[in-house]
Parts: sequence; structure tokens; C-alpha cells
Amino acid sequence: MNRKIWLVGLFTLAVLMTVGCMEKMVEPTAKTDTGEAMQLPPYNGLKAKVAVANFEWKVGGSGSTTTITGLGQDISVSSSRHSGYSTGLRDMLTTAMVQSKRYRVLERQNIAALKQEMSLGQQGYADKSGIKKGGIKGADLLIMGAITGWDPATSGAGGGLGGGGLLGKAGAVFGGIKGAFKKSSMAMDIRIVDTHTSEVLAATRVEGEAKDVNLGGFLGGFGGSGGMAGGLGGFAKTPMEKAIRTCMYNAVKYIAENTPKEYMKY
Repeated sequence: MNRKIWLVGLFTLAVLMTVGCMEKMVEPTAKTDTGEAMQLPPYNGLKAKVAVANFEWKVGGSGSTTTITGLGQDISVSSSRHSGYSTGLRDMLTTAMVQSKRYRVLERQNIAALKQEMSLGQQGYADKSGIKKGGIKGADLLIMGAITGWDPATSGAGGGLGGGGLLGKAGAVFGGIKGAFKKSSMAMDIRIVDTHTSEVLAATRVEGEAKDVNLGGFLGGFGGSGGMAGGLGGFAKTPMEKAIRTCMYNAVKYIAENTPKEYMKY
């Protein structure tokens, strides 16, 4: 009788420990990107006024067409496949520029929202403290980017567990687990342009690359969409995220090192 009670108690303890571990695994977490990964030296001096332009997509086609068949007719729907990527990359570069503490970055992405806020005052819906036309600051520098390379883990060599003996038995136990080294990469051209003269002050090509081991469905549940801007959520926690962030951080480092000193005046 005592043995049964002891076994029940042990089983209950094991269940409680398992539940506790599972609860720990699903606890919500938060992480703030402070830009430390750029490894820029501390800076407290004057800043330059910049704006980040829309990114151009120069890899393959820019759009896609989907054909839907039904009700006796075919309907074609066109969509911009990469617009979400371009927007997300621009947002990430804008954030990294602010985090560098070397620039006064001016908002241009959501300028329509600022215009709407201005119209509230012009139409009498807001008091005199609201935004007025002509108050938006102009940028001395414009950062222009073009995506010229994009390879989200499509290259690599696969391998799996197999063969006879011990490896064969392991393959039977862990059937379906296949390993493959995957390489993800992206590249973009960056230009620093004087907005008053349209002169290109500096330009370069920045590349980011990351390699990882893909274990197929075994790690499928560890994906996610957190931490990536715009339409880039599908690349979160993948080698492509590493490649993108590497590319962005290197771009900001290049911009910081090649901004002429005479523009650092605010």
C-alpha cells in the first residue's frame, strides 16, 4: 500500500515538474534591439539631417499573377510580390540609422499621416497647437537603396541519417529528420545623396550572408514572425534574418563612416 502511495506521489511530482517546464517554455518574452550589434563607437556630437528613400527592387520580376478558376471563367489577380520586403527593409534601415545616434532621421514613410494631421487644424477640427503646413524639416542627405541580390536559403547540400548498422537504426528511430546546410544572402546598393545638389557623395554595395543547419520538420515549430519589419516576418529566426540584419548593420556603418563632416551640424 505504501509502495502504491509512493509511486502515485512520484508520478504526481513528475507531472507537476513537466507542466512547470512547459509553462516556462511558453512564457511571453520581450526583446529590444538597441543597435549594439552594429558595434559603432559611442557618439555624442553633432548630427546630420537625413531621410531614407523608398527601396528599389532590382532582383527578378517585381510582381506576380495568380489565376483563379471558377464560375465558368478565369480571373487573374496581380500583386506586388516584393513591395512588402522593400518597405520592411526601409523601416529596418531607418531604425538602425536612428540607433546609430549620428543622424536626425526625418519621417518620409508615413508622410500621408502627417498631412492628415495638418488638415485637422486647417479645417478647424484641431486647436492652434497642432501641426501647421511648412513646419516639416527638410533633409540635407537622402539615403537611397536598391536590392540587387536576394537568396532566402535556396542553396545548400542536403544529407540525412541512413546506412546500415547503428546509423540505420538511428535513421529508423529518427525517420524524417534530414540535415542540410543552407546559405541565405542578400545584397543592396547604397547611395548617400546631397538633396540640394543631387550629387552622389558616396556609394557602395553591401552584402550579408548567413549559413545554418536546417533540420526539416524537426525545427519547424521554432519559426516565427516577431522582430522583422514589413513583409519580412516569414524570415524571422532563419538564416535569412541573419543575412538581412548583417546587411543593414554594415550599411549603417558604411553610411556613418562616409558622411562628410560638414553635414554633421545639428
